[in-house]
Amino acid sequence: MMKREAFAIATIYVPAKRRATLNAMLVEEIAESILQVGQQTPILVRRDGERFVLVEGLHRLEACRSLGETTIVGYLVDARKH
Repeated sequence: MMKREAFAIATIYVPAKRRATLNAMLVEEIAESILQVGQQTPILVRRDGERFVLVEGLHRLEACRSLGETTIVGYLVDARKH
């Protein structure tokens, strides 16, 4: 079973292909939801040396970043590189 962890947002790398799918309106909606009820769904990251690579949760990550958060709740997964 995976364990929820807090990850420093500054250590999470977002691949260019994933960044291209960013929807600013969705980020705003999620940020508003996070303000009201907190982050409900953890993001998924994989380790890549000293940093982490985002596997899933781009809009949640960007919503937390826009709110000035320095950490985000997520799961560390063992995913192969794409």
